[in-house]
Amino acid sequence: MTEAEAIERLRRGDVDGLRLLVEKYELKATRAAVLVTRDLGLAQEAVQEAFVRVYERIEQFDANRPFEPWFMRIVVNNALKAMRRRGRELSMNGVESDGAGAMADMMPRVAPDVEEQLSRAELRQRVRWALALLTPKQRAAVVLRYYLGMSGAEMATVLGITEGAVKWRLAAARERLRTLLGNERPEVE
Repeated sequence: MTEAEAIERLRRGDVDGLRLLVEKYELKATRAAVLVTRDLGLAQEAVQEAFVRVYERIEQFDANRPFEPWFMRIVVNNALKAMRRRGRELSMNGVESDGAGAMADMMPRVAPDVEEQLSRAELRQRVRWALALLTPKQRAAVVLRYYLGMSGAEMATVLGITEGAVKWRLAAARERLRTLLGNERPEVE
């Protein structure tokens, strides 16, 4: 079954259409939500709520447009709302006490030797620490661009802002990351 067929089945009320969408997008959506919320439980809640919303509001989806940006907008917005609801603006205290480390373990890593693995692990830890110190909106922009590889136009759609605002958010986030990480330019994985 193709994505378009799954969406059409879902529009007709067939829950099996949702199954394919869950299989295709659950991991990617959870990764994005964890990177935004820094909490695996909150991220999983945000993704589950997003799939429920897709089921309830599939008729609002424009079938002439790609599904992924529409869906990821729901996921990121749910993650940001969860952060606001729980007052989870992270401070420097407890940055690593959340589920982000566990989620990072789910991301593929390839390193030729132990020294390279240690170096990459240290860099990943520093980048996660720096990301945690960004505002949730800046973190969402970084996640969409560098972790999910979205274009400026796709990000604008997902975040519900203009492309200019996307560029501004990314520039502010990059500047803050540069300050936090020193002059070293991290390789975002």
